[in-house]
Amino acid sequence: MAKPRKGFTLNMPDPAAVNSMFARIAARYDVANRLLSGGVDSWWRQQLVRAVHDVRPAAVLDLATGSGDVAFALADGLPGDVRLTAMDFCQPMLGEAMRKRGASPRRAKIEFKQGDGMALPLPDAGFDAVTISFGLRNMADRHQALGEMHRVLRPGGRLFVLEFSQPAVWFRPVYFAYLKFVLPSVAGVLTGDRGAYDYLCGSIEKFPSRAALAAEIRRAGFARVTARPLTGGIVALHEACG
Repeated sequence: MAKPRKGFTLNMPDPAAVNSMFARIAARYDVANRLLSGGVDSWWRQQLVRAVHDVRPAAVLDLATGSGDVAFALADGLPGDVRLTAMDFCQPMLGEAMRKRGASPRRAKIEFKQGDGMALPLPDAGFDAVTISFGLRNMADRHQALGEMHRVLRPGGRLFVLEFSQPAVWFRPVYFAYLKFVLPSVAGVLTGDRGAYDYLCGSIEKFPSRAALAAEIRRAGFARVTARPLTGGIVALHEACG
């Protein structure tokens, strides 16, 4: 695997480098995701939306919204009166999200905002649910980011973290070979930026297990943390009570 670009470490991503990376790949990000996941990313989002729907929130924050796919899935899958805010710190990614919104009345109600996940420009206790999908591993300080999510949740609110995880033991050799050798090469052709996907693949490989991430979530003040493995454990949906 190629070395990460200057500014990146796998344990502590540099915010400026992460922002620059996503800005560079924003225009081709969705195409790469669909191809490299085989389309299963849509099913992962459906599992998240169903879990959020079950807690009947009135106000939802989708953090690290990126190009907006999770925000759009929430808008399409939740009742029309749910207030939905979508936030990301990378303006080009938000630009892609707003371009994709189209004329859908439900999607038009999404409030897109630029903001840093480690210092959310939001008041305390303003949301019934916070979602973050494939963004927690890019935070420079996960504990601080989780603390901010806890702060903006109302008492008893729910956190939903959809994130890559460590797969079942039998599947790891094939999966990590794909991450190291296949995915960066294909993504490099699709986006013109192999270095970005070398970093992203490395961040997946080094990300905590479901149990370890659940412990991190509890340390940030959350209770009743659960983790559900998806697709052989390569992804997990964590849920916690604020």
